[in-house]
Amino acid sequence: MKITKEIVTKTAHLARLSFNEKDERQMVEDLQKMVDWVDKLKEVDTEGVAPLIGMSTEINAFREDMASNQLSREKALKNAPRQDSEYFRVPKVIN
Repeated sequence: MKITKEIVTKTAHLARLSFNEKDERQMVEDLQKMVDWVDKLKEVDTEGVAPLIGMSTEINAFREDMASNQLSREKALKNAPRQDSEYFRVPKVIN
C-alpha cells in the first residue's frame, strides 16, 4: 500500500489533527515505513505456529463482587474541607 499526502490529509481531518507542510511530509514517510514493515511480516513463514491469544500467561483471580460499607459516613466526612450535615460541599462549576 502506498501512503500518499491525500491519505494523511484525510486521516488527519478525521482525527481532528493539523500538520504544517514539513510535519505532513514526515508523517507520510513515517506511515509508509510502518506499512512497509507490516508488509514485510507477510513474508514470515508461520506454518504450524499457534496463534497468540494473549501476551501474558497470568490468570485472572476473580472474586465475588459483594457490596459492603467499608467507610462510615462520619469517617468519610471527617477530613472533608467543607461539609453540609451528611454531604460533601463542593464549589459550583455549572451555571
